[in-house]
Amino acid sequence: NFPHQFFGFFRISFLDCRFDPRDQHTKKRVELLIRLAHKTAPFSTLVDILSLQILQKPGGFIKFVDQLVQLGRLLVDGVPLEELSAKRIAQKIAYLPQSRTTPNITAGRMVLHGRFPYLSYPRRYGQEDREMVQKALTWVGASELALRPLHELSGGQRQKVYLAMALAQDTETILMDEPTTYLDVGCQLEVMALARRLAEEGRAVVMVLHDLTLALRCAHRAALLHEGRVRQLGTPEELYRGEALEQVMGVTLGRVETAEGWRYFYR
Repeated sequence: NFPHQFFGFFRISFLDCRFDPRDQHTKKRVELLIRLAHKTAPFSTLVDILSLQILQKPGGFIKFVDQLVQLGRLLVDGVPLEELSAKRIAQKIAYLPQSRTTPNITAGRMVLHGRFPYLSYPRRYGQEDREMVQKALTWVGASELALRPLHELSGGQRQKVYLAMALAQDTETILMDEPTTYLDVGCQLEVMALARRLAEEGRAVVMVLHDLTLALRCAHRAALLHEGRVRQLGTPEELYRGEALEQVMGVTLGRVETAEGWRYFYR
């Protein structure tokens, strides 16, 4: 029982799960779509499916493709999943998980990992790869971190590095699972601003958040999930004026208009 309308370039027909790239509400690809997941919504499973992390679970790729053949299909940019190699998939989709280990490498080396899908064996980085890394670090405002060990960085600095890695991966779609978790308020706003910039420069950015005020402030569109289904999908304005947020989340929101747009708060 997964939602039936989602923004992006996926289409999933697997049991009751669909991700429609061009539903009637989508007029452009350039959007930041935020999923507002209630605690009962199985969003981690959904993110697993959309990011293809489910392929790494017991049974792996072959078992998953066999299931798709029997029960449905998963198309990535219009192409059946089974026709794409793992390398080709990684050239189309970047994924930032909610938590990850912190390897004992520099920030620059971490961002280089985003270039893996474009390397042949043996993996040897070229000048183009290193230029992409420098460009990505500069874009997120973290070029000065390139030579610093990753484990010495703050949470906000590490998240910038991970965003730079996704940018260096050079995909059209980026999935983010709770990218502001454990960050202070200033870093949260900075990460959200970077995510919106990614969308406005032509990428499809899909994010899951539990912070309603932050989501409505930054999203182009938002989807409210409850008990495995989309309860409401629309612009922040549409969600704010509807009744679903209060019914699902049990909170009432207010807002005030500023020079930078609407700012939401809990009543």
